[in-house]
Amino acid sequence: MSPEANTDVSDLRAIARGDRDALGRLYDRYAPRMLALGLAILRDRREAEDILHDVFVQVWERAGDYDPRRGRVKTWLYLRMRSRAIDRVRSPAYSKRRALPTSATWLTGTTTMEERGDHARLEAALSDLPTPQREVLVLGYFEGLSNSEIASRLSVPLGTVKSRTSAAMAKLRAHLGTELAL
Repeated sequence: MSPEANTDVSDLRAIARGDRDALGRLYDRYAPRMLALGLAILRDRREAEDILHDVFVQVWERAGDYDPRRGRVKTWLYLRMRSRAIDRVRSPAYSKRRALPTSATWLTGTTTMEERGDHARLEAALSDLPTPQREVLVLGYFEGLSNSEIASRLSVPLGTVKSRTSAAMAKLRAHLGTELAL
């Protein structure tokens, strides 16, 4: 486990014991990138900030639920942010007035050289995909749409969505080769 990952786990365990300073350290490390992810999904800073706040309240309340065998702390945090943002986008009260992202523009605010390199590789890999393949990945990831919902949105058969997704993932795996540090 990397030193950063060890620090994250230690901080999360301290949060579970009620350590507010540990929560502050975790917030300082990840809030900028989580906010960027929320902004990419919601296209509304106030909404993204509200969700970021809610996620960290949830971290405070549920830090003891984290299981290091299931993934890294930062992945746990990003998934919570992404899920809450997608729930907000899907809520009846929220307007879907934003343009579809065409790349990994949400990957701003990175802090380590390793992450910057990973993000640059991901950005390049996504930009190399044909538009129809990139589109299904973006709709699935940023909007959390199912394959059926993507097919309906794009007015294409379900099989086409599955084929595009499969081809896009194969190209990303070939281009990237290893797991990203996201």
